[in-house]
Formats: sequence, structure tokens, C-alpha cells
Amino acid sequence: MPGPKRAGRFEVAEIVRAHRAELESKHTLSREQKRVLTDIGNCRTAALGGHLDRCIDCGYERPSYNSCRNRHCPKCQALAQEKWIERQRERMLACRYFHVVFTMPKQLRPLGAFAPRVVYEALLHAASRTLIELADTRLKATIGVTTILHTWTRKLTFHPHAHALVSGGGLSHDGKTWRKARRKFLFPVKVMGLLLRGKIMDALRIAHRRGDFEGFEDFRDPEGFACLLRSVAALPWHVYAKTSFSNGEQVLQYLGRYTHRVGISNSRLLDVSARHITFRTKGDGAETITPVEFLRRLVQHVLPSGFHKIRHYGLHASADKRAQAAALIPLRRRVIKKKSSEPALSDFTVFYCPHCGATLIQEPLPLARAPPESIAA
Repeated sequence: MPGPKRAGRFEVAEIVRAHRAELESKHTLSREQKRVLTDIGNCRTAALGGHLDRCIDCGYERPSYNSCRNRHCPKCQALAQEKWIERQRERMLACRYFHVVFTMPKQLRPLGAFAPRVVYEALLHAASRTLIELADTRLKATIGVTTILHTWTRKLTFHPHAHALVSGGGLSHDGKTWRKARRKFLFPVKVMGLLLRGKIMDALRIAHRRGDFEGFEDFRDPEGFACLLRSVAALPWHVYAKTSFSNGEQVLQYLGRYTHRVGISNSRLLDVSARHITFRTKGDGAETITPVEFLRRLVQHVLPSGFHKIRHYGLHASADKRAQAAALIPLRRRVIKKKSSEPALSDFTVFYCPHCGATLIQEPLPLARAPPESIAA
């Protein structure tokens, strides 16, 4: 009997097409979640149309189908990520950068699943204000901050947290000097945790008074909200800060790995059958679950419609102040240049015939009425 396929030969789209109906029979999905599943299932299939690559010299032909471009699709993020990195070259400062991770206690995760927009907004706003305010008081400067929301663990469980890339210095309040942070130390993590806790709890109180959590089961008890806040107020809120990067190019490459990452990539799928899905977790670890449970975990990371998971603050949000700060950074560290050997990014690529080497021409293909049949066993 042949062994299981190697990693990289399975696709999330196959699982979606084979088991979506069963998922929807057992779980209620939001409109956004249904749209994501539809897009993933149709991505690069005849359902979205495409073109026929044809060689006029030898007659070779192959179909190329359109991508869905959904930000949750594991097949559509590579080009978007590289283009984002290119744009960021104009935003990043040529200084040291710190990577800081802000995490909420697990007690708030059920509320985050019920009201994701409210809780995600609270987390990103609190993380950015914590950094900006500490820079104001401790560095007497305006720093650059970019935050990125992630909601998953390597096992696809629900775990909202915010990654922040923070400049290791800032523009002084009088706009005349560049004030550097210490090489191995940004701000005390315990202080950042305390500020984060206070800001998120304040945001949740406002949202509760506004009625944003109406219908949440745990708050049917009139004391439910107050009990939740008391429990999280007594906990330590963890903030993790990595050692600074030495230059802007390292920051861009590191940040790029986080910006357009989705919950799971096709390359992490180790084995797929009608009864189980096995995927790689951390290191040599693996997780085996049913296809329906896999899809349930996948859709819980679908973001609210129109929600911006990447945000810029301080110097990263102001071109004028960024230019002013860049002029004050020591000359030897001032410029981040794109390597001349790197090709320009484009949506359009010239393809050549694999048989004779001639240029392939592209002819439109009609839209199909439905996606192709599932390959799942």
C-alpha cells in the first residue's frame, strides 16, 4: 500500500470543497466566513476563469486559472506580501528596530470570538498607545510603530495577539534631534503589560456600556462582565520584546513574514483523507483532527469585513515627520536601498514554452459555473 503524500502535495482548497457542506450542517457561519470558503474553494480553478497559455511554434497548451485574491487564501499572499515589502521601504527608518508581542489573557478569548471587531480594535489601539505614550515620557520622542494582528497558534486554535515593529529611537518633541533607545532595551515589559491591561479594560468597559456584547452568554448574569474584568485584572499580562534588529533591511524581511501570513499554508499539510487531516505544528510536532474540526478552526480566524489588521502609527504614519527624522539619523545608517539585482514585482509575467522555449501567448478562458470536483478521498 502506498504511503501518505509528502507535505506540499495537499491543498486547503481540496478540504474546503470536500467538507464544507458538513461543516455548515454542524456550525453556523457568518457571511464573511462563507465568502472566504467560497473564494478558497474556487481559487485558481475554472470557476474564476482564466486564460490558455499557447505556444504558436509547437502547439503546447496549458490552462492558467485566476486567483481569488482573498487575504485569507493560502495561495494568494506571496505576491501581495512582496509588494507590501516594496512599499514599506519608503516607510521604514534606517535605524534599529524592536519586535514586541502583546498578548491578552486566555479568559478574554471567548469574548474575542463573540465580538472580534471590538476586541481586535481594543488590542491594536492599546498596543500602539502603550508604545507611543512610553516613548513620549521615557524618550521624549515620537517613534515609528507598525502593528500586525494575528489570531492563531500553530495548531490553528484561537489566540489573538499583536506583533509590533518599533523603531529603536524617535524624533525629539522639538523636532531637532534623533533620540536613540538603548541597543538591547526598549521599555520595561512589566510596565508595558500594566499599560496594556488598563487600556484594554477601559475599552471593554466602554464597549459594554455601548451594548456591543449584547447576547454574549457569559454576560446573561448581571455580574458576568464585572466578574470577567476582576479575573483578568488579577492576572499578569504578558508582553514579549525581542532584541533589536541592526538595520532596516533585516526588519523588512522579518516583518514580511508576518504581514500576509494566514492561519495555515498548504506546505504544512502532511496527510489528508476523508476522516482526518494531519498538519505540521511547531518544530517536528503534528496535529491530527477531523476535516470538519480543521475547517472550524480555519474559519474562526476570518477577520471582520473591512478590518485593517496592519496599522501604522507615529513616524510610520506621517511622511513629513518621517522625512524629518530620517534626516537626523547618522549618515552611515540613513539609507535603505533595494538591491539592484532584485527584479521589479509585477502581476504580469512572461512565460516560455517548456518544450521549445518560444514565448507563450494567452487566450481568455470562459468562466465555469462551478468549481472542479473535489480530489479528496
